[in-house]
Formats: sequence, C-alpha cells, structure tokens
Amino acid sequence: MRNIGTRIGVICALLAIVFTLFAWRLIDLQVAQHDYFSLKAAEKHSIRITIPAHRGRILDRNGEELAVNIPVRTVTADGTHIRNPAALAALAAPYLELPVKELTEKLSTQRQYVVIRKEVSEEKAQDLIRAMEKAGQRGLYLEESAVRSYPNGEMLCHVLGFADHSGHGIDGIEKSFDKELSGQDGYRLIEHDRKGREIVVYRGQEQGATDGSDIRLTIDMGLQAILEKEVDDAYKSYHPESASAILEDPNTGEILAMACRPNFDPNHFNDAKPDQMRNRIITDMYEPGSTFKIVVASAALNEKIVDEHSRIFCENGHFSYGGKVIKDHHGSGDLSVSEILMKSSNIGSAKMALRMGDQSYYDYVRRFGFGEKSGIPLQGEISGLVNPPHRWDQLTKTRMAFGQSVAVTPIQVVMAMSTVANGGRLMKPRLVLSMGEGNRVEELPPVREVVSKKSANFVAAALQRVVSDQGTAPLAHIEGYSVAGKTGTAQKVGSHGCYLDGHFIVSFAGFFPVEAPRLTGLVIVNDAKLGSEANYGGLVAAPVFSRIGGKAARYLDLQPSSALALAQTANSGNSQAAAKIR
Repeated sequence: MRNIGTRIGVICALLAIVFTLFAWRLIDLQVAQHDYFSLKAAEKHSIRITIPAHRGRILDRNGEELAVNIPVRTVTADGTHIRNPAALAALAAPYLELPVKELTEKLSTQRQYVVIRKEVSEEKAQDLIRAMEKAGQRGLYLEESAVRSYPNGEMLCHVLGFADHSGHGIDGIEKSFDKELSGQDGYRLIEHDRKGREIVVYRGQEQGATDGSDIRLTIDMGLQAILEKEVDDAYKSYHPESASAILEDPNTGEILAMACRPNFDPNHFNDAKPDQMRNRIITDMYEPGSTFKIVVASAALNEKIVDEHSRIFCENGHFSYGGKVIKDHHGSGDLSVSEILMKSSNIGSAKMALRMGDQSYYDYVRRFGFGEKSGIPLQGEISGLVNPPHRWDQLTKTRMAFGQSVAVTPIQVVMAMSTVANGGRLMKPRLVLSMGEGNRVEELPPVREVVSKKSANFVAAALQRVVSDQGTAPLAHIEGYSVAGKTGTAQKVGSHGCYLDGHFIVSFAGFFPVEAPRLTGLVIVNDAKLGSEANYGGLVAAPVFSRIGGKAARYLDLQPSSALALAQTANSGNSQAAAKIR
C-alpha cells in the first residue's frame, strides 16, 4: 500500500509540474508575448502601410527655405478588390498618365498591395477617387508622400546637393546630413472591408513616423544672389572652362555664399552632366600662383627671419637659381617684405623661402591648412598636394614660394586668407548654424594658431597696398572700404605635367574692411578666353571681387572705413595702374 501511495504521489507531482509548465507557457504566450503574436496575426490578415516621415527642410541663416517637401500621393492597388481590371484601367489612365494597356497589366493581380504610380499630385489623386466613386469602381487607394523641391532652382546647387526619388540624399548637404534630415518612417497595419474601406476596429499595430530635423545653414541668400549674379556674368563674359567664388566670415569660419559655374538645377538632377555637378570649391586643385605668397611672408616674419625693415635684393627681375631663371614681371632692386607682396615679386618670395629651413617652411605650409582637408561638411573634398621635403628637388622650395609645385583647393585658399584677416588663426569652415528646433550647433574653435597676431597684421597691411595704385590689384578697390588681398595668375598644367601656353587660372583673394574684417572672398576664373596680355588676376578676377564686395557691403549695411584707414590705400583704377596689373 505504501508503494502504491508513493507512486500516486510521484504521478501527482509530475502532473502538477506538467500543468505548471503548461500554465507558465500559456501565461508567456498570452501576456509576455502578447504584442509579438498579435503583430504576427495582424500581419497575416492585414496590409502593412508605411507612414512616411517628413524630410527636414534646409533653410538659410535667415529662415528662407532652400529645400522643402511638396505633398503628393502614391497610388496603390489591392487586386482582391478589383472586379474588372480593364474598365478600371480605362478610367484611371488619364489621371495617372499611364498607357491603358500597361495599367491593365498592373491591375490584373490578386496581390493585396501593388504600387501603381508615385508622385501623383494631390489634385489629380482626388479627382481619380471621385471618378472611381461615381463609376462604382474600387481597388485603387492613396498614400501620403512628398517630393523634394528646391525653390531657388540652380542657386546654391553645389552646396545643397539633391535627394533622389527614394528620398535619400545623394550629394551636398542632402547627403552629408541625410540621417538627420530623413527621420524615421512609421507603419500601420490595416484591413479593408468588401468595399475597400479600412476597418478601423481591426486596425493592427501602428508606429508613428519621426520627422527629420530642419537644418539652418550659415548661407545668406542675399549674399548668395549677389555672388551668383557676378559669377554668372564672368562666366558669360570670359567664356572660361569654369568660374567659382566664395564669401566667408573670417572670424567664425561661416560660409556665407558659394557659387560655381557650370551648375545645374537640383529639381532636374537627372538632366545634369557630371561636369555641372562638381563643387569646384572643394573638388578641384590647382597651382595658386601669387596668392600663395602670403604663406612665405607670414612664415618668415613669424620666425623673425625678416622684419618690417628688412630689404631683399630682387636681382632687377632675373634670378638664376638651380640652373633656372626666376623672373619678375617688373624688375626691382631692394624691396621690403611689404613691397614684395605689393609688387608680387617672385624673386623676393623665393629668397625669403631660401632663408628658411626646409622642414620649417613645409610645416608653415601645412599649418595654413594646405595639404589637408578643411573639414567642410560636404562630400568629395580633396586635400590638394603638398610634397614633404624629402620629395623636393632643388627648385621646389623656391617655386612653392610663389605658388608653383604645390596644388591647393579654393576652400583652402580662402581659409588661409582668413587666417591673415583674423590675426593668425586657422578656422574650420562652417556650413550649419542649427539643427532641429532651436538646437544651435556650437561655434567651432580655431583649428590652430598659425602665426602671431603681429605677423598676421603686418601681412594684412602689406596686402592693403596690393589694392593701391602701386600694387597689382587696384581694380579690387571697393569704394568707401579698406581692402586687402592678393592676385594670382598661374599657368595651367596639362595632363602630362607640362605647362600649357596661353592657358591660365587667375584669381583674387581678399578681405575687408581691413581694420575690422567682416568678409573674406575668393574669385577664380579658369582659362578665360582672353589673350595672354589680358589674362591676369588683377584684370579678370579682381574686378569681380570688387563688384561682389561693393554689393555685399551695401546689403549688410557695413560701416564705411574711417578716413585714416582709407588713407593707407591710394586711389585706384586709373589707367597707369592698369598697366601694372598682374
């Protein structure tokens, strides 16, 4: 009897354990995993509808819309609700702008969810639904969607880039900040009744969309319009291979305007050629010519190899070194550092470089930001080319002093000029002011101090003389404002590494007002269709800079320079000065 009782006890215990396990499993299925299995059940009997997130807008610094979303509809079909595909196709084809035969084939399906046409205007979509209701047809449904639109067309195209038809950024700001702009799509699981209406009480799981963040740029569209107009005029007047310009705040690194030609319309990006889509400010490298002389002058002053009283013999225009002759456009004897910059002496610049150690000079070139990416938040930036000393030949050092044997990008040049303008600090270029509602992006600290404020101020004063009637760029003068800057005239390098006769890249980089710089600008004209005697930075690029600067000063309502500041720059633009322009 005891054995029977023991057996019964064991059996009961086992049954208790089994039933406990079953109970635990039922609780797990009904409670712990309720949401999971509810979703699975809903998926078997429902249609999963995407709730699209609204892509964030792109705005300029003043809130002007640069990239927006235009509401459209996506037309879908539920084949189980379509009784007569041919009749429905004949009715819907005019609204969807599809051939009847093609539409009939698409509608001849038993699938519950088929995308028929994207980007249908709200007006046509609603007209289609009304026509279907009137004709007693069903099976076509509407989903919310949007297309990206750029209200200003070609303006700022190389900065904005574009988003493709799937809504993902492909270039420019649209690509760099695609994650922030895109947000996160949601979804809804729905069922339809026999007439195709949604059965709300059977609605399944739903997760709302998280819209993308708006991005406010540092760009000022008032300045952008000025820049676009002047670059466009230069492109049409000189018929160059390309033309580019940029405006930047030298104190913060904020990019205020940027334009390139050729350009494209991001609303019709499929029509654009690759050459039109290149943002040459960051993707093209070139020998900068004389604009690079600010580097050797700043470095030599900072290392106290020269000072404001130093005189350098400029060989009367011909200097033999390393088996080659360095020439100046106008021969000179002894010149001060300031005069070397004012007259754009290749010989004086080369001799300053020769007084410096190779590694020291190379380090200053790199400290100015050349040979490395600037860090601007755009795709495709290149670093340029600065060879280290162990790869130099006997001529490299002297050639680098006046902008040969080195390749730079326009963004590097404008940031280097701003280093002189702001007292010796290299800034990182900034394109985004804020992201999302009130989330201002922190201002970027200087990348590094390149030279002392004293050295930078001396070079700035010398560059002011460049814009005088004794300098190479009197046509860069802006009425009422003190201007400092440097011309560049560089012979183009061909595909085989040889210089091309009669082909030049000319430029002017400068800033104003000199006493309290507010704007740094750069204008580059690549291979203008002009004779060699007229194709100089001072004749081609400097006047474009002057027009941009004058209009920008009026737009920003800048305080005119004092009489003392203006007195340091002689009147410019006369015929005698024009003869000296390079």
